[in-house]
Amino acid sequence: MPHSHRNLDRPRIAVAGATGRVGSALVASLTGDPVDVVALSRDGGDGRLPSDTAVAVVDFARPSTLMEALRETDRLFLAQGTSDRQVANEIAMIDTAVAAGVSHIVKLSAMGPPTRLHPFDWHMRIEAHLATKDVGYTVLRPGSFVTRLAGAAIPIASGTWGGAAGDGRVNLIDTRDVAEVARIALLDDRLPSSQRAYHLTGPGAVSMPEVAGTLSRLLGRPVEYIHRSVTHHRKLLIESGVSEMVADLALGLDRLFNESVMAEVTATCSDLTGKPPRSVEEWLRDNLGLFQKRDESGSR
Repeated sequence: MPHSHRNLDRPRIAVAGATGRVGSALVASLTGDPVDVVALSRDGGDGRLPSDTAVAVVDFARPSTLMEALRETDRLFLAQGTSDRQVANEIAMIDTAVAAGVSHIVKLSAMGPPTRLHPFDWHMRIEAHLATKDVGYTVLRPGSFVTRLAGAAIPIASGTWGGAAGDGRVNLIDTRDVAEVARIALLDDRLPSSQRAYHLTGPGAVSMPEVAGTLSRLLGRPVEYIHRSVTHHRKLLIESGVSEMVADLALGLDRLFNESVMAEVTATCSDLTGKPPRSVEEWLRDNLGLFQKRDESGSR
């Protein structure tokens, strides 16, 4: 069990969602800090965590596993994958953390308007529940993740990339920057009982046609973003095999992108980390192989 080597002189940090994009980067970044880290996972990590990571298996159908996993925990990072169970699972984790005596919760939320669109409405419900608890917390509200572009890798490589975002602008943020802010919040000993929210963005807003232009330059071939109607794009998404819920999530984001609802720029990342957040172009350069055709890369 993860408690067997507990060092009472070191804070214990539990990471819920340790195999997710932000959670995995957070676990890696905490390895050099004077803390004990335990990853909370529903499947034991399934080989997606470093071999020396302490893991506690949690089963939301068995609340006792949550209490056991959070026993002697000082701080909790809370993130769950987007699903229709997200609200119930995160609320259960919050309630258990408070009952277990966790002093500070860092919750991964989302930056966006009050809306009925998922997952923004789910995060609003979870935040509202957290606000009723007598516990310190930091709510991280990042803009849309730049890793969302990875889902367009095959269409971009095949020349069929498109959506309903038009030429609206959105400030995309790198998950590594979000993880760095989460680490800072978890290690902050100054005001553990403080209740606050951080709005996190990349360095500037971009449109999908601008992303296509950047990819054209990096790949050395034309890349186009094809604007589609909501009805047409939903039909193509369903035909590609995604569920109706996933299709509606994608269309909800496209709507916000199209209306430039998430174009805001904040200095929070640079203020907290001491360096500018990574740009979309930096992420594209780091992941350019995803977007190459078979004849552009020997491995694709």
